[in-house]
Amino acid sequence: MLHMLSVAVGAAIGANLRYGISLWAARRLGTAFPYGTLLINVLGCLVIGALLTLAATRFQLSEPLRLFLVTGLLGGFTTFSSFGYESYTLIIGGNWLLALLYVAASVIVGLLGVFLGAGLVRLLAG
Repeated sequence: MLHMLSVAVGAAIGANLRYGISLWAARRLGTAFPYGTLLINVLGCLVIGALLTLAATRFQLSEPLRLFLVTGLLGGFTTFSSFGYESYTLIIGGNWLLALLYVAASVIVGLLGVFLGAGLVRLLAG
């Protein structure tokens, strides 16, 4: 029961963070490009890279805490299902170049975020 509660609470927090950042990005940057989703995916990749590197090299995460942070919070925060749908929408709207840019940026910059998060932990932790 604790494991299910850990995931549920983390997911609720992550989803609300995602919602808030999406609103902020739409207001600040407009809606012609899915900036909010891109930002969320990159941040999620950076955080998971840093967190799981710390957990593998510096400290142990209890199972409930790992479920809360990774499965719940980051699972509720990152939006690759939204990424797929937004890419589809750009393509069916005839915006092939924008869709390609969005897909490439999400994957490449997201992966760079994981490397950056892991590298920062290694650098700062010595």
